[in-house]
Amino acid sequence: MVTLLIGKKGSGKTKRLIEEANAAVAASKGSVVVVEKGAKLTYDLTHKARLVDSDAYKISGYEMLYGFISGMCAGNYDITDIFVDSTFKIAGDDKAALAEFVTKLNSLADEASTAITLLISSAKEDLPADISATLEEM
Repeated sequence: MVTLLIGKKGSGKTKRLIEEANAAVAASKGSVVVVEKGAKLTYDLTHKARLVDSDAYKISGYEMLYGFISGMCAGNYDITDIFVDSTFKIAGDDKAALAEFVTKLNSLADEASTAITLLISSAKEDLPADISATLEEM
């Protein structure tokens, strides 16, 4: 299942990601991964979550981000939750590409039995209507 946490900049998306990731770590019998641009969440997340800096792996674009996430799932079968902070900063703000990315992620999440949450800095009305994910507005 893919969930999109959407809202304008400064609406509390990252704070909610931190809360949800820490809660997922407490409840999970597997691994929780947080992908972010930079290393700003190092001291906010529990040390039990795997924090990945997308800049360290030169991730850019939705295809590359999808490959990275699917590679994590293929290499580690016990990942229960993946959180991606600042999705537009990592992959770009092409809304049509986002819709296609979310569709592919839904298939991956179902196949890997992994919950995937993306933080999107956008208003709901600015996103394509055909995005097939759970939308949670901030």
